[in-house]
Amino acid sequence: MEYRYMGKTGLQLSVLSFGSWVSFHKQIDDSIADTLMGIAYDHGVNFFDNAEVYALGESEKMMGRVLKNKNWERSSYVLSSKVFWGWRGKGNRPNQHGLSRKHIVEACHEALERLQTGYLDLYYCHRPDKKVPIEEVVWTMHHLIQQGKILYWGTSEWSGVEIMEAHRVAQQYGLIGPVVEQPQYNLLERNKIENEFLTIFNTVGLGTTIWSPLASGLLSGKYNEGIPEDSRFALSGFDWLKDRWMQESFLTKVKGLGALAKELGISQAAMSIAWCIRNPHVTTAILGATKKEQLNENLKALDALPLLTDEVMQQIEGIVKTKPVLPEY
Repeated sequence: MEYRYMGKTGLQLSVLSFGSWVSFHKQIDDSIADTLMGIAYDHGVNFFDNAEVYALGESEKMMGRVLKNKNWERSSYVLSSKVFWGWRGKGNRPNQHGLSRKHIVEACHEALERLQTGYLDLYYCHRPDKKVPIEEVVWTMHHLIQQGKILYWGTSEWSGVEIMEAHRVAQQYGLIGPVVEQPQYNLLERNKIENEFLTIFNTVGLGTTIWSPLASGLLSGKYNEGIPEDSRFALSGFDWLKDRWMQESFLTKVKGLGALAKELGISQAAMSIAWCIRNPHVTTAILGATKKEQLNENLKALDALPLLTDEVMQQIEGIVKTKPVLPEY
């Protein structure tokens, strides 16, 4: 397994990692989660991703039970959670969601309890909160680091402007700023990594723990002939995902990618994930699997990576035609 430094920090993450969004509690039980996390860990994966909102807290509880059962050395893996949405769903009251100091601190304590751990390696602001001063967010995260409850903090789905404002505040007050962002990045969603964040990469530095490298499974090719009953697009409450990706224009591109992957002798999933981690600005790509066969296939992205020569990358771009157009100077 390859490991990369997370932005301008000393923390190293495996280039492939494992997440629990959608799958934990909703699609798999403790036994399957235990098996999948074990496979990932045995292949060198050292980063496991979670959030308070995933399955309304049940995902963190499940991962916590698995980690307790595994009894791995805590120093051998990196664990994350995210704060913003709360875990009560429609039952959230004021101050039980968002990025107020009150919710960030209380959500951190709750995440530690559910995950059965003494600290979080990474703690993300899951979305920007337009109603909370950025100074309050940065101060709160700084205090949690000083207290040893988190080691690093970051953002998820923040804009480049918002990330740089957090850095401005941190510099002004001598605080610890965000060091990692968790954006969506895949062959069909590229603007943030390949355009918006370029200045940040080249100045203050930024690690990226990208989610949905397979566009919620679309880029694996499994939806080419319809929606399988056991897939996330078939789950109740995820119609927005289906509406986002099940478009004829996307399916045409995905089928073209499938033909190229076949020529290369690799799976479409492995090729699509390898394409993501080929970008040096990607620290790690978060995998989300529900079956061991699926996870093992996705882990083959490391074997597929050397096959993505400059010529093959040009072929891929010729199929998807999604590269952001950068301004000319």
